[in-house]
Amino acid sequence: MTIGCILLLNSRGDVLCSRNYRDFYNVRAVGEAFRTQVIATKLADRSPVHNLDNVSYLFKKSENVWLVSVTKQNANAALIFQFMSKAIEIFKMYFGGVNEDIVKENHVTILELLDEIVDYGYPQITETDILKMYITNAGMKAEALKNTSGADNRAIADKLTGIIGWRKDGIRYRKNEVFIDVIEEVNVLLAQNGQALQRDVSGKIVMKSFLSGMPECKFGLNDKLMLQTDTSHAAKQQIDLEDTTFHQCVRLGKFEANRSISFVPPDGEFQLMKYRTSENVKPPFRLLHPSVKNFGKTRMEVDFRLKAEFTARVNGTNIVVKVPCPKNTASTKIKVGAGKAKYEAEHQAIVWRIRKFAGNSEVAFSAAIQLLQSTSESKTWSRPPVSLQFQVPMLATSGIHVRFLKVHEPKMAYQAVKWVRYITKAGQYECRL
Repeated sequence: MTIGCILLLNSRGDVLCSRNYRDFYNVRAVGEAFRTQVIATKLADRSPVHNLDNVSYLFKKSENVWLVSVTKQNANAALIFQFMSKAIEIFKMYFGGVNEDIVKENHVTILELLDEIVDYGYPQITETDILKMYITNAGMKAEALKNTSGADNRAIADKLTGIIGWRKDGIRYRKNEVFIDVIEEVNVLLAQNGQALQRDVSGKIVMKSFLSGMPECKFGLNDKLMLQTDTSHAAKQQIDLEDTTFHQCVRLGKFEANRSISFVPPDGEFQLMKYRTSENVKPPFRLLHPSVKNFGKTRMEVDFRLKAEFTARVNGTNIVVKVPCPKNTASTKIKVGAGKAKYEAEHQAIVWRIRKFAGNSEVAFSAAIQLLQSTSESKTWSRPPVSLQFQVPMLATSGIHVRFLKVHEPKMAYQAVKWVRYITKAGQYECRL
């Protein structure tokens, strides 16, 4: 991936800031080409990549500012877009936003950042914690530069050229703790008889570390391939993780070799990994005996029972059930066993809200819907599926389980306190009537 030039332009196409890295672009000509061929013709609404005269323009908009990467090479577009998203994130961390006024006011600082995060067209330092060590909004005063010791300069140089750019040295905590959140979104489509037509889980593991020094961590899950290489631990349930992606702190070489997840964690909150699985996914909620009865063209009834399939030791919270209704709904008469339900015309559905739902329990729903008589022939109602939103704390629908988290800091040799929390949320969760 090589970037020849980076430009920041306003909504009219005027160049606010630019930096040339290679191929010696004429910034004024490049900016004018982007303004006349992309912005003026509204091609930007169709595709974020355009090729003009053998020059590729890749661009991303933030508020009223265009961030444009220009290259003549056969570059990896996905990596360039990932870099531009990170660059916008850096600008927002520094200035609180990215718009025309902010770019004009912080022109010098933005040029300094562009010099540091890209070198000869290749992205380099993109960690804001490291950049803030030597690039500040107000700049460094002459007196402060005089007082900077050689040791401080060496520490900055070591951090910039070191392999652990996401964590600085000298972190100290009185109490060393790690908080782990396993957050899963379950996507399910259930047939009228309760059979799962589609089901999968998209999950992420978020860690919040308050650890002193430079700790080495090793993380273990009940992953099927991981347990095949580690016979010292037995697990009741093994899951097959797919499409796993990791934070840059994870040593991918060790993961590929023996499926071990080892890393030096950043300080504070970060997303350790994302995953997906489609095996052994148990839907947390089901509709029992759903029925839709039509009484002529002016009245219909909808009945079902909502059942929680998880254990009684766990409670679901903030359950929202949307039962679709025809467009010509005039009035509704609703009976529910728990919570509150009412017809909301903006959603064209009866919205049933339950604050707390006990596990392994059932609640009945019944609605009589009065319809307006239509003079023209209307299409048959297609019976859209019932959609659910919910949260179930301390439940992992995929069956994933954190087996261990080992923390080792050779210089301090402390015992870290670990906390683990599981949360299941509804993604696209639908049940057919």
